[in-house]
Amino acid sequence: MRTTKSYKLENPIKFKEQLFQWSRQAYEVAWLDSNNHYSEAGNFDTLLAINAFTAIKTDTYQAFDKFREYQETTKDWIFGYLSYDLKNDVEQLRSRNFDGLFFPELYFFQPQKIIQLNGNTAKFHYLRMVDDEMDADFEEILSLAERGETIEKRAEEIEIKQRISKESYLQKVENMLSHIQRGDIYEANFCQEFYAENCKIEPETVFAELNRISSPPFATFLKLEQHYLMCASPERYLKKTGNKIISQPIKGTARRSQNAAEDREIAKMLEIDPKEISENVMIVDLVRNDLSKIAQKGSVKVEELCKVHSFKQVHQLISSISAELEADIPAVEALRATFPMGSMTGAPKISAMKIIEELEETKRGLYSGAVGYFTPEGDFDFNVVIRSILYNKENQYLSFSVGGAITAKSNSEMEYEECLLKAKAMREALSASS
Repeated sequence: MRTTKSYKLENPIKFKEQLFQWSRQAYEVAWLDSNNHYSEAGNFDTLLAINAFTAIKTDTYQAFDKFREYQETTKDWIFGYLSYDLKNDVEQLRSRNFDGLFFPELYFFQPQKIIQLNGNTAKFHYLRMVDDEMDADFEEILSLAERGETIEKRAEEIEIKQRISKESYLQKVENMLSHIQRGDIYEANFCQEFYAENCKIEPETVFAELNRISSPPFATFLKLEQHYLMCASPERYLKKTGNKIISQPIKGTARRSQNAAEDREIAKMLEIDPKEISENVMIVDLVRNDLSKIAQKGSVKVEELCKVHSFKQVHQLISSISAELEADIPAVEALRATFPMGSMTGAPKISAMKIIEELEETKRGLYSGAVGYFTPEGDFDFNVVIRSILYNKENQYLSFSVGGAITAKSNSEMEYEECLLKAKAMREALSASS
């Protein structure tokens, strides 16, 4: 179905920059960048997929059934996203909050052209209908490097507003704490939106800046019609390799310091912080429960619990939970059984999602959903869409949301400060690229 050809690269870093620039001409783009976090992301340095041969786009109604049929019929590489609100397909839930972005709930495409970067090798996987363009495309990308072209910046001040005032946010956290005290939930992820209206940006420029600031293992740029995602996610939702699946939830955040001794101390304090550990452990239990629905008996294992991982902007506590898939479980069913990811909902999961919907004021959509890909063999890898900017080019609406886990030990003022810390990279990227 695909022709594969490898090219040796003299300057892999330069080639990567020009490859991203070259992709701007494509109608559909999925750019996945591991930013040299090989151990975390695995499989590739960078993966680019462009120009749909086929695609699926749907609302929540029977979305996973339609997606499974598409994936099993296509049996090829497919790239795309699952929005958070597919919760309404998995459970009897609704989404009634304000939506300024109007993204489809699920969107995947089968690309005509895929380019995979590993070290000093570029591997082109083209459908046979376009495989005669490989050499010309490779030369065109190289010629961009020779001309030294750069992505243009557009100077325009962006006025960012908050959907929820600080006072309202603090009150809503107190409301959520009262749910916890009553025993309705143990933990819930509560998010707030920052947005800009009548806003013109160059999405590629913003993404390049956001990726430079954060350089996380699951960075993603999506361009699907008028819908854009600029994502600097540090978190994996779910990966399938053969029969093995692994989930790596993040719960627990602390700032970085430019002072090395202070930075080590901050990381050490995060590692032993009882509030942050309890957040993480609750979600680990939830993920174990989700995986047990589709796993071979006794195969669910916690491979790593509450380990500190350090990124450019923040320290995070990450756990890794793995399982062996039960025989005859279709790949898409592994996603359905665990969606939405526990780190963005809370525990118990359904109660948390209902309370989240009550207290939040913005429809999450792609935020706290997942972006990823399937291989022809049915393996997949998906991130969690956090630390991300979403943009509808047609109505010029820009949005980014941030949130955190609320537990019995939460302090509303400190939760608000954590939100501002998480929003910092997105604000910087928008400011630097305008």
